[in-house]
Amino acid sequence: MKVFVTGSAGFIGFHLAHRLLARGHEVLGFDGMTPYYDVELKRARLDILKNADHYAHVEALLEEKHVLLETVVQFGPEVIIHLAAQAGVRYSLDHPDVYIASNLVGSHNLLEAARLSCPRHLLIASTSSVYGGNEEMPFSECDKTDFPVSLYAATKKAGEAMSHAYSHLFKIPTTCFRFFTVYGPWGRPDMALFKFVERIIRGSDPIEVYGEGKMCRDFTYIDDLVHGIELLIDCVPEEGKPVAGSETSDSLSPVAPWRVVNIAGGQPTNLMDFIHTIEQQLGIEAGKIFLPLQKGDVPNTSADSGLLRALTGFQPETPVEIGVKAFVDWYLEYASER
Repeated sequence: MKVFVTGSAGFIGFHLAHRLLARGHEVLGFDGMTPYYDVELKRARLDILKNADHYAHVEALLEEKHVLLETVVQFGPEVIIHLAAQAGVRYSLDHPDVYIASNLVGSHNLLEAARLSCPRHLLIASTSSVYGGNEEMPFSECDKTDFPVSLYAATKKAGEAMSHAYSHLFKIPTTCFRFFTVYGPWGRPDMALFKFVERIIRGSDPIEVYGEGKMCRDFTYIDDLVHGIELLIDCVPEEGKPVAGSETSDSLSPVAPWRVVNIAGGQPTNLMDFIHTIEQQLGIEAGKIFLPLQKGDVPNTSADSGLLRALTGFQPETPVEIGVKAFVDWYLEYASER
């Protein structure tokens, strides 16, 4: 296939593009290389992709509409996978304009590109953050998502809504998938695992443990996430044709070839247990500062993964012990080369 991937130098985009290339697909990556975190890490990921056959790259922002539209239309992708976004709940507290530009304006430009190029399937990254103030768990795709508690979550919810409108109006088969705390090698430096490992190894500063260490997260290993996305590529939504035998309600729209799918294992891990796993892998006990829950954060996440199983037969199952070890091994090698 010809696959267009936005955010291809990002954590998830890199792993997905790498997997697609290994399967023999032609991939055109699109990434603005924004400085939200270390651009050298993004360059290192991109260098690996550029060494692969059948990979090409365009460096531009989603907000550069003419570049995006021209790139997509000329490439003529069969599948578009939209991963590029301004990430981070906490960063959105101080930099709201960046989220509006990337996640709203940029995503609208991507939808326009899909309207013009007519892919057989458009897949869009969303987030568990859209569940916001919901207290009933596990989170199901058919739960209301009307109460976001961060601007980041609000922009991702808006992205889902915009994609539904485009799917209805222009009959673009669309799947939005909601990530749950993705981690693994080549991960983002702003995320907890990267920060914890870096600080514990340096030994100079204690790690900051928010929510007084009482939070739970449905951690999802990167290989599981990418495999889930890969399988969903062939699960093209068809209006009026919900998945048969689903053990959970299908989120398929009644008026569009559109659905949303959780990708997670549904096995939440307590934050302190996660930290203990890191300490075991490093053989070092971390100094800790316990802090209250930050604005925009939620205390717990847990996914109902029944729809993913019904569509693909797959459910993420990598234990955190294996995932954390893989990250630590990668980090030690990457840090030694810097």
